[in-house]
Amino acid sequence: MHELILHHYPTSPFAEKARLMLGFKQLSWRSVMIPPVMPKPDLTALTGGYRKTPVLQIGADIYCDTALIARRLEAEKATPALYPEAQACNVATFAQWADSVVFQHAVSLVFAPESMAVRFAKVPPEFAKAFAADRAALFSGGTASRLPLEQARHQWPALMGRLQQQLQSGADFLFGEPSLADIALAHPLWFLRGTPVTAPLVDDYPAVAAWLARVLDFGHGSLSEMSSEQAIAVAREATPAALPDEAFVDPNGFAAGQAVRIAAVDYGVDPVEGELLFAGREELILRREDARAGVVHVHFPRLGFRIEAR
Repeated sequence: MHELILHHYPTSPFAEKARLMLGFKQLSWRSVMIPPVMPKPDLTALTGGYRKTPVLQIGADIYCDTALIARRLEAEKATPALYPEAQACNVATFAQWADSVVFQHAVSLVFAPESMAVRFAKVPPEFAKAFAADRAALFSGGTASRLPLEQARHQWPALMGRLQQQLQSGADFLFGEPSLADIALAHPLWFLRGTPVTAPLVDDYPAVAAWLARVLDFGHGSLSEMSSEQAIAVAREATPAALPDEAFVDPNGFAAGQAVRIAAVDYGVDPVEGELLFAGREELILRREDARAGVVHVHFPRLGFRIEAR
């Protein structure tokens, strides 16, 4: 049985989502720190070019995107459930909305000049410049566009007002019992809580702030540090897991064994090339070989990603 290895960095909101999922499941995991900006040579040795944060590694299997990481952790440990059976569709749909719409608002608000001045007050100017250039590249070429700050400010009270109203009804969590929906909505708000400039956008709503505290109390599970070199060695020495016991289905006619490239469609659209091994209802798997990491299987969610023939 291979260890869970999370490649992440502390201030990434989607990494916080993954850490909270690990805490919710009370799992043990290894922590590999990655740079917040490109280049990320040790990470891309495993992913083949996918650069978004975080990435979950289990032996020689590499899981990209927190939507798929959530499903893999659910398979790792069934309870407590990220997708409670009676609410699985509602939870998955809500989480996708939170990861896109609410996160888009949070990014715009966090990247406001007055907020960024506080966030980068103690970092070298060279890093701030590199970070800005990296994020411009990250959002280049995809379908996602930066929500204008004025629009984010305008719409934020409606989003928080709805959440405040629901939580005032007395439920501790969004769908009654805790689920992925809570974690997916929590991480953009955690991001906003990062400075006193944007924290009032959450803290001015008492029921929301109390709910967020309950979600953050899930913690991060039990973690221990691992170097990126050690993680690459784990992949090199491991054999990828057997493919899922599910029919290969691709509506566009791609076939098992075909040389393809897979990329996100919204942002961070750097493609990963390899051999398409599997296309299931939720998951795509590529086989690729790296000089350092050996043979790895890179896993992507179907939603939000595209396949092209090489």
